[in-house]
Amino acid sequence: MVVHRRPFGRTGWDISEVAFGAWQLGGQWGPVDDDVSIRALVNAYELGINFVDTAEMYGSGHSEEVVGRSLREWNGERIYVATKVQPTRWPHPSEADPNIDKAYPPEYLRDQVEQSLRRLAVERLDLIQLHCWMPGGMANQEWLETLHSLRDEGKIDRIGVSLRDYRADEGVALAESGLVDSIQVIYNIFEQTPETALLRAAETTKTAIIARVVLDSGSLSGAWTPETYAGWDEGSVLKTMLRGGRFSETLDRVAEVRTVTDPFYETLDEAAVRFVLDRPEVSTAIIGMTTQKRIERNASYGDGEGLAPGLREKLGGFHWSKNFYV
Repeated sequence: MVVHRRPFGRTGWDISEVAFGAWQLGGQWGPVDDDVSIRALVNAYELGINFVDTAEMYGSGHSEEVVGRSLREWNGERIYVATKVQPTRWPHPSEADPNIDKAYPPEYLRDQVEQSLRRLAVERLDLIQLHCWMPGGMANQEWLETLHSLRDEGKIDRIGVSLRDYRADEGVALAESGLVDSIQVIYNIFEQTPETALLRAAETTKTAIIARVVLDSGSLSGAWTPETYAGWDEGSVLKTMLRGGRFSETLDRVAEVRTVTDPFYETLDEAAVRFVLDRPEVSTAIIGMTTQKRIERNASYGDGEGLAPGLREKLGGFHWSKNFYV
């Protein structure tokens, strides 16, 4: 099995269209065994997945440390690692224009890059992303000047941003400008806003698009049942996100999606991943994975085939305006 490769924007990189999402390796989604996590990463590399997305925020740097260990155990082709630096203070979702200068002051950015280098045990970061993009960064570019300096010093290679949850439109002007190499955005069957303008804007400047939450935090995996919620650990990300009536409403909407996808694919997750990869503007789709079976399945969807003809039009009506991260 060889995962299909796509150009990563204008960087010259060819990366797997399915990427390894390493948030769960930090422990916030439930208990983790680092040795199991490292085996999962190496298994993914063996199947041709050569792009990993992590962040300092994922377990206070623990995910980065685990990814770094996996790189030291790997002797094959180059693995590209994207990490992120979170702001000094996360803005409330209601804040329309947070202060980016206060969120990413120069010395703070430098310190965070140094810490990521140490945790990953590498000499240069392949891709550093602002974990929370703020539109004011178009006019106030001290953050970019700092990252350019770090690149000139050989500490980072490429620069990207991760858009705030369900704010795809905040990345349009940035994509049109070509100021960064990549933009990460939530994109899935329920969140189709990137199709409105962002994907087209990114294509004009060859800015790489990294799609995240492709399976809607698991709902589009097709594995959830009415009993699933009770089995999650108290305080875990999913238990908190799907509180109240959110879980049952999500299951109802997933059932509606399946009435459309089942005639085309045996599993919902295949339809969900292919829906995202069907857009050529997307460089890679991040998927969380831990077991060998899940890794093999996810890798198999990255075959370059896209979505079954006629299905995209049928799925276009399932956009759902929500933000369960708050």
